[in-house]
Amino acid sequence: MSPGVLAAESGVGSFQSFSVALTVAVLLCEFAMLRAPLSRSQVRIYAVQSLLVSGLAADVAIARHIPDLFAIVGLSLVLKVVVIPLIVLRLISEAVVDLVPSHRLGVATMVLLGLVAAGIGLFVVGAVHVHSRTLPTASFGLSASAVLVAFLLVVLRADVVSQAVGFFALENAISVASLVVAAGLPLIVEVAFFFDLLVAVVVFGVLMRVHHRRTGTLSTSALDELRG
Repeated sequence: MSPGVLAAESGVGSFQSFSVALTVAVLLCEFAMLRAPLSRSQVRIYAVQSLLVSGLAADVAIARHIPDLFAIVGLSLVLKVVVIPLIVLRLISEAVVDLVPSHRLGVATMVLLGLVAAGIGLFVVGAVHVHSRTLPTASFGLSASAVLVAFLLVVLRADVVSQAVGFFALENAISVASLVVAAGLPLIVEVAFFFDLLVAVVVFGVLMRVHHRRTGTLSTSALDELRG
């Protein structure tokens, strides 16, 4: 085998290993969110997760020669790594609370459920045999696991901030899945996803302000009394 072929195979292997490592780190960030003692910590972990997703997109753009992805990387860095975390942290500061997230279950139980959800995502997607030209197949299973764990973060926490962060983390997981399935989507379609994210930020921001003004807390436990 010629040296050129060996170098090419080595480059592909390094790219796949690095991509899988970044995807695993994205999933681990969600487990860190489940265990985070403070909502401020969750927001900071979300910023780190968004940075990892941006790094993964940049890696794909360089390795697969998809220049449109660089625009997505720039938007992701500005919006998801800087702007959104700053907005949420400011809302927490204005509420004059350093909110300790209310757990519907114990931390150990939530992490165990997260592991079960991650396993389901890996095995179910692995059985589908999805093949990608941009990222390893394992990345798709890991992104599906990240989607399920993000759902758990929304469902198992009883405060507005954690639920908002869970929704934003869900968007990050879907972004990873889109890199696996359709990294070459037209730029206008990718930008539309960021517009939806901005709408969600505005909605959650209004919800936090109104809920805190009426109840004096960011916990959603008071809303449980509205159930019939």
